[in-house]
Amino acid sequence: MELLIGLISGAVGGNVAGGVLKNLNQGTLINSISGIVGGGLGGQILGMMGAGGAAGGMDIGSILTQVAGGGVGGGVVLAIVGVVKNMMAK
Repeated sequence: MELLIGLISGAVGGNVAGGVLKNLNQGTLINSISGIVGGGLGGQILGMMGAGGAAGGMDIGSILTQVAGGGVGGGVVLAIVGVVKNMMAK
């Protein structure tokens, strides 16, 4: 369940980052895919660090940590994809 929360919040985070950072926006599909990858990675990294429901709990703190980690991870991966794509276009 934690992974699913991370993936969904990553997709949302990728699209939010694409909307805020217009020069890195890659369109809804690429924003979502980048966000899903970043959300999954962000959630896994938080889990390895002992945060975000590492004990398997589904309390509100764990859910909020997964949402935040997924959203931030999604935004970071989208930014990386956008920068690389912009550099390749030059």
